[in-house]
Amino acid sequence: MSEGKVETGALVTSGLAGILASVCCVGPLILVSVGLGGAWVSTLTAFYPYRWIFFGISALALIFAWRKIYRPVAQCVPGQVCAVPRTRRAYKIMLWVVAAVVLIAFAFPYFAPLFY
Repeated sequence: MSEGKVETGALVTSGLAGILASVCCVGPLILVSVGLGGAWVSTLTAFYPYRWIFFGISALALIFAWRKIYRPVAQCVPGQVCAVPRTRRAYKIMLWVVAAVVLIAFAFPYFAPLFY
């Protein structure tokens, strides 16, 4: 697997796990906000017991991505994706955006009652 795909895969995994960690609370709010509703929306709360598992997966993926993205340039072979400054900067920005989304998604269930 190429270098760029490893970082991208870790970021995608982390973001997806972070979203799944909060699907029990964010999902119904978003669906109701766009006009979708019904009794089936309450079934999304079935994911609530698994929040910590999803958050753990997300944290591990973020740690893995951080280690790959923030390694010294000296460890990169010239011509690899990690040696290109512009690409490194883009991955760093994506890492922190995904980390912020994961933290917001994880904290949202604690603040969701304020919106209902």
